[in-house]
Amino acid sequence: MALRLTPDEWHTRLYGQDIDEMDHEKRHDLVESMLWEVAARVLVLGVDVILDFGCWMRSQRDDMRMRAKQLGVDFKMHFLDASEEILFARLSERNAQSPEGAFRITESKLKEYMLFFEPQFPELYV
Repeated sequence: MALRLTPDEWHTRLYGQDIDEMDHEKRHDLVESMLWEVAARVLVLGVDVILDFGCWMRSQRDDMRMRAKQLGVDFKMHFLDASEEILFARLSERNAQSPEGAFRITESKLKEYMLFFEPQFPELYV
């Protein structure tokens, strides 16, 4: 058993579908920061945590590793590699389903985000 923390679910409950608003990133960073505090508290109690954070940049992944190391807990990162074609198909399907707690992201917004993505390297998967 593990505690799953997904920033998008918390963010949309607090701020709604604000993905195109100027304060979106600042708000999202705040939500992730608060969820990390929750994660840190339960990790030291021996509870497994799944942080459903994007970690699109290497610096974000390195930060997660460092935080886990500081707490003295095990850390594992799972990376799902998919082609752009598959990503856009999954995005279209997700937007059609409109799951609760998920942002509605346009294809152009995903392309914008993809400019910041730094791929994982095999030696960093775990």
